[in-house]
Amino acid sequence: MHFLLPNILDLIDILIVTYIFYKVIVLIRDSKTYYLVWALIIMVLFYFVAELANLTLLGSIIKVVRDFWFLIIIILFQQEIRSALVKLGQKSFFQTIFPPKKSFQYTELLNAIRTMSENRIGGLFVIVKEVGIDDYIMTGEIIDADISEKLILTIFNERTVLHDGAIVIQDNRIRAAKVILPLTTQKKYIKKYGTRHQAGIGISEQTDAFVIIVSEETGKISYVKDSIIHDDVTIDILSQKLHHEEEE
Repeated sequence: MHFLLPNILDLIDILIVTYIFYKVIVLIRDSKTYYLVWALIIMVLFYFVAELANLTLLGSIIKVVRDFWFLIIIILFQQEIRSALVKLGQKSFFQTIFPPKKSFQYTELLNAIRTMSENRIGGLFVIVKEVGIDDYIMTGEIIDADISEKLILTIFNERTVLHDGAIVIQDNRIRAAKVILPLTTQKKYIKKYGTRHQAGIGISEQTDAFVIIVSEETGKISYVKDSIIHDDVTIDILSQKLHHEEEE
């Protein structure tokens, strides 16, 4: 029976497959594709049962579906696959070894956020990193201006036509305002947050952007990085995070 005992390569193989399954479940556990994954897993189990039990009809049906499994997975997980590929290609090899030096230029932004928080003015900021968001920028109004506290407060004044949507900051400039962002599909966030926070999480799920949100109801400041939202942070903590983002 020694041939049934696993060797070191078998254990490595099992660990790799287990890790892949774990990462897939983590990736989609709160998305609309979660139940579809379990449906695919059940279908695979039915396939093996049909093969072992020699269930001809069931096996034939599942074999037809099996021929299109790859296409089905691409269709069902197109958003998750896009997000994973985008984040995989965020930085080139040379950018990792020789990161460009950047100077911190967000004092005006922090001053505006502090004022907005104190006066409960809602706002949404997207700081573009390596992954561009030109498709979303085109949904808003192009501004291309220096970062200015007065300009930001004017944009998010509820009496202006630009106050809805997000401000996009790229290359230390305000690129656009009134930008429409994709909403997250994760149920735990949909239940807990309003549209502004859902949009901030949504763009973070698809890109490597650093997102800042000011709540209109409470004045609390949140930031989103790598699809994770951090609530009720102080302006000092936000400043530290922005410094860290600039150094990456």
